[in-house]
Amino acid sequence: MSVALASGAGAPAPLRAGDLDSVLDDLVASNRVLAREGVLDGFGHVSARNPHDTKRYFISRSRSPALVERADLVELDLDDRPVRPTDAKLYAERVIHGAIYKARPDVMSICHNHAPPVVAFCAAGIDMVPVCHLGAVMGQRVPSWDSRDEFGDTDLLVSTPEQAASLAATLADNWVVAMRRHGATVVGRSVRELTFRAVHLKLNAELQLQAIQMGPLSPLTAGEIELSSRTNLSDAVVGRIWEYWTSQG
Repeated sequence: MSVALASGAGAPAPLRAGDLDSVLDDLVASNRVLAREGVLDGFGHVSARNPHDTKRYFISRSRSPALVERADLVELDLDDRPVRPTDAKLYAERVIHGAIYKARPDVMSICHNHAPPVVAFCAAGIDMVPVCHLGAVMGQRVPSWDSRDEFGDTDLLVSTPEQAASLAATLADNWVVAMRRHGATVVGRSVRELTFRAVHLKLNAELQLQAIQMGPLSPLTAGEIELSSRTNLSDAVVGRIWEYWTSQG
């Protein structure tokens, strides 16, 4: 196991993972929270693995995240096909979710986003690093995936199983993968953990952009990342911020 994955040692098991209704409620809330916090806008998507059947996951039909309701959720298999017949239009990039769930049994929730400060690093090819204690939840390393390496010129969307499998391989056992000239994909062991990580990846990127204009960076050490992640992802901390986020409407 890599240090990146080990940095989550001691963190809680997926919150309420055995309660499907609670997971689906959290998934709807996550869409809205991430939109309000500027991680998602009209684009991007969030999913949650079915805790009762780990070969399936839930994701909204193709809809802007701020508008997602419980009735918009669709259950897919890990080949990204609807479990039940539906006429709903689905996200073209849903293949990202199936590929990562196949590759990472520990992952229970995924977000693909184009948060502007994160995209700035993806465009410049500069590594994102934790520069504050809350940013530690991104893990020890954020690998970078470049679609050009294997697929040449594309529309930059990850819309084929082959592209998605390549992205999942680059993510490996990390918590975040940067996507050159595109955005990032973030994973977590619960919807709430995923939401915490995606928000603080964006906030850390904002701080890193500001800090590099002021002088040399002093990023967190490996030990600080591990210890801060453990604290930040505790039930008490995640529960506190989740209560705040979901009280905002």
